[in-house]
Amino acid sequence: MGAADAEQRSREVRAALDGLLQIRRLTLRQGGGDPRALPADWERRQPVRAVALALESGGLTPSSVDATGARTTAGYRVRAGDRPETAVVEWLGPPGSGAAREEAEALGACVPRLARLGWEALLYKGPRGHRYLEVEPMAG
Repeated sequence: MGAADAEQRSREVRAALDGLLQIRRLTLRQGGGDPRALPADWERRQPVRAVALALESGGLTPSSVDATGARTTAGYRVRAGDRPETAVVEWLGPPGSGAAREEAEALGACVPRLARLGWEALLYKGPRGHRYLEVEPMAG
């Protein structure tokens, strides 16, 4: 991704975040609180998209794959959780990239970025020591 592409993507992410916060302002009016405090119903129904936006708007880079499906860059990947309104965040990279060694620290950096937009993230250790975050909306 070139500098112009990165700047365009940054503008798109900012616009998406602004739109999301506007949705929260309109739908969470009854509390009159901070629109960053709790996810809106839309986000709860689509936690993968909402969590990915929270991470990218927080300056983190998603992992990417090429046309063959081979992972080309290290970063986060968000997938649906086992329960409704949840998502799972993993830190993945191409073979030899060191992503597995960075996993705990990188996932730890995701936690405050998610919390600033009303998501609670807990770190778990799965099979073969693979770490991941389980993310759900903060209780309001």
